[in-house]
Amino acid sequence: MRSKNEQKRGLLYRVRLVFRNDLHLTSLGFGFTAVLLAAMAAAAWWAGYTQDRAVRLARIERTQAIGGTLARTTEVLLADGRLDRLRRLIVETAREADLARCRILLPDGHVLADAIPDRISLTDLPATWPGQAAAAGRSLPGCRTFPLVIPDRGEVILQVALEPDATGDWFWQTHAGIGAVCVLALVTLALMHRRFRSTFRGIWAVRQALLAHHDGQRAPQALKVNAGWGAEAEAWNDVLDQAEQCIRQTTLARAEETLRSRRNECSDLSAACEVLAQGLVLVDAGGKAKYVNSAAAMLLQSPREAIEGQNLAQFLQDDEVADAVCQATRRPMQRRRIIEVERSDGHSPVLLRFIVRPVRREDSAVAMIVIEDITQQRVAEDARNAFVAQATHELRTPLTNIRMYAEMGLDEGQGDPACQANCLSVINQEVGRLDRIVGDILSVSEIEAGSLHLNADDVRLDELFPALEVDYAAQAREKGIDLTFDLPPKLPVIQADRDKVALGIHNLVGNALKYTPSGGRVTVTVTVDEGRLTVAVADTGIGMSEEDQRHVFEKFYRSADKRVGQIEGSGLGLAIAREVIRLHGGDISVESEVDEGSTFTLTLPVVEGAPVA
Repeated sequence: MRSKNEQKRGLLYRVRLVFRNDLHLTSLGFGFTAVLLAAMAAAAWWAGYTQDRAVRLARIERTQAIGGTLARTTEVLLADGRLDRLRRLIVETAREADLARCRILLPDGHVLADAIPDRISLTDLPATWPGQAAAAGRSLPGCRTFPLVIPDRGEVILQVALEPDATGDWFWQTHAGIGAVCVLALVTLALMHRRFRSTFRGIWAVRQALLAHHDGQRAPQALKVNAGWGAEAEAWNDVLDQAEQCIRQTTLARAEETLRSRRNECSDLSAACEVLAQGLVLVDAGGKAKYVNSAAAMLLQSPREAIEGQNLAQFLQDDEVADAVCQATRRPMQRRRIIEVERSDGHSPVLLRFIVRPVRREDSAVAMIVIEDITQQRVAEDARNAFVAQATHELRTPLTNIRMYAEMGLDEGQGDPACQANCLSVINQEVGRLDRIVGDILSVSEIEAGSLHLNADDVRLDELFPALEVDYAAQAREKGIDLTFDLPPKLPVIQADRDKVALGIHNLVGNALKYTPSGGRVTVTVTVDEGRLTVAVADTGIGMSEEDQRHVFEKFYRSADKRVGQIEGSGLGLAIAREVIRLHGGDISVESEVDEGSTFTLTLPVVEGAPVA
């Protein structure tokens, strides 16, 4: 009995669903039709209104233009007494401009000139006449009136009116056309609605079923729609059948899933530990390894299968770490211990950090060991510390000189302009030196942080090298050094960062002049071959040893040669120059012999297709 009642309720619900579906589709069609009719009616009204207004404005403007031109001519002709010429002008203007009225009146109403000669009431032009045109003129509908003043005679009135237009005929023709379009649109809309109803009836029925499901209807039979309403209805019924089948299978699947999830918890934890970059080892109370991930096996230099189940002390190879593991398994309340051990991987020393701690505090079951390779971290820390120490040393020298000469200027320079000038000159030089050192340090920091970017643009080498020669000519003459630039007849235009390329070449030429004694020679040779630009800076200076050549491009490196120690420098120029040139895809190399001189060679790629200067 209960099953029959449910079937009856489902049948009644489906009937209501069909009725509501048809009602919605019909309402949608009527609503769309009403909106379309309203829009077309509004468009028709607006088209008529705008056209009528445009025609009226055009007539007013045309009347104003004709009247203004005719008024100026009338004033001239009447002033000269040429009434016959004026009357002919009125007749011709009325005929050519298609005017309904064009006449000239005196203030008393007599007609001097008219487009229709029979309407003229005065044959001759009076010498003068009384009255005011503004008071006597009357404007007829559609007629424009222009009061005119004739010198030494009086005032007259010019009346101009256009022929009536056919705006009304156009207005009704426009509305008739729009009405025909509306009828055609309604017929088309009716056909489209019929097609739309047959096409989307199934989709709309599915929508109603979804809304019913949202309202709480869960019976699959009540949510089904007529399969004859299209492929969408059939697909919806199939989805309901499959959903009903899935519901029946869900109860059994949940039980299996619960059991499976518990088993997967362990496997998920193992997978998570497996992808750790740090080594992870679990040790039991007997000192045997219960679990070892891949990273730990690699850091301990043994296969995981060989470590698990064995005494871990033989793989740790360090008594302090082994003792820490033993204490962690026996004393669960003990805090973690961090031990750093240096080992060798067969090629270079490796620094490992062992973090040992108990896993549980209520018993002494398991200890956990986390192993990290901190070799690169320690190298980076050492390099950073060395950089800071060297930078501090380089900054201390100019700061010390600035302080010393500032105190000298204050103590000894009172009343001694020469002493003050000398102190200020030294301070200025040291400030410039300090600025260069800080700038070099910032450039090095940008290079190491990877934030140094290139602003590539056309670089005209035929302008760059002559400018370099001018910059260093005075310094070379001052030291008595023969500075020569050997340039080819034509130099290419390359794509590069001009400032940074110039910085690299400036460093090479500046160092050559700095480390070449008086009477020496510096030669800058530029060649372009096979898509590469080569700049060789050769000098006859003090040269450098093979050991110095290996380290000359390192930051803050200064040769142990006593002659180098007497020359000012921060040890950053060549390091910066090589890095900025390498950012361009080039490089800087060096060949040198002690007391014979050095040759620094800079190479840069020439962008293909660059125009030749």
